[in-house]
Amino acid sequence: AAEYAMRGKQGVRVFMLSPHEKMSPFQTAQMFSLQDPNIFNLAVRGVFDDCQDIVKAVSNDHAFKAKYKIGTVNSINWARVVAQVVYYFKGYFAATQNNDQQVSFSVPSGNFGNVCAGHIARMMGLPIRKLIVATNENDVLDEFFRTGRYKVRGSANTWQTSSPSMDISKASNFERFIFDLVGRDAEQVRALWQAVDSTGEFDLSASPLFAKISAEYGFASGKSTHADRLATIRHTFEQYGVIIDTHTADGLKVGLEQREAGVPLICLETALPAKFEATIREALDRDPPRPAGLENIEALPQRFEVMDADAEQIKAFIAAHV
Repeated sequence: AAEYAMRGKQGVRVFMLSPHEKMSPFQTAQMFSLQDPNIFNLAVRGVFDDCQDIVKAVSNDHAFKAKYKIGTVNSINWARVVAQVVYYFKGYFAATQNNDQQVSFSVPSGNFGNVCAGHIARMMGLPIRKLIVATNENDVLDEFFRTGRYKVRGSANTWQTSSPSMDISKASNFERFIFDLVGRDAEQVRALWQAVDSTGEFDLSASPLFAKISAEYGFASGKSTHADRLATIRHTFEQYGVIIDTHTADGLKVGLEQREAGVPLICLETALPAKFEATIREALDRDPPRPAGLENIEALPQRFEVMDADAEQIKAFIAAHV
């Protein structure tokens, strides 16, 4: 979306990092087929976490950031999270008749940005009963919300799944929730993440904070597997004639497990089914519809650079192409 919004814009250069060969062919073609000279696709040898770490490293080099006027367009950017807060108000008003009613939301979650926006909406006073965090096989967030233990997996132990946008072992927006959980004590947040950096984890299971996660903040969680995705996609199509993508299937599967009688449940749909044709075909024995104009997008020539997961290498590329 960022590339299409900024293509051809004078005075703007977009350097988009993505994990090399870890997106679907449709997703890859959407990005890499853009030939605009101000768009640079950098395919990083690694996983999404590696791309995210590089973005953070570039942003944390304040001199470099100031010199080249660098901003970010992913969920690290506060403006992105704030914009997503609107979804929750829109969904709430669509599902209720009065302001005394509560609604639960199930959110496919990898990087925690979208469900963090739901948390912010709840903190603003929106009557949200539950915020249901739905993960795929990369279940670091589900483990935390169930047990209080936050243990990152690392690149080598991050599974490549059929809901690839959630193939994340550490959630970049998670600190924003923990900041609220610990009473906005920045030093406590710093100490927890220093523990993550040194040991790979922290554990709140024995802390009074753990009980607050569900009781005070309304969080619940669950996990979905490839087999679950196939079953949910198949059931949704057979029941309603609607094709959903793999990430939405994760959210729907976990949401239905956590659903409470009398409380409307909204599952956030997060992607087009066309991006994940192989899995849709496996579930339904048919291809999902494609948006007009994108029927043969994989046949278009592609322009991209394959690079190591090295922040200095990425910075040198940026400096050479601004």
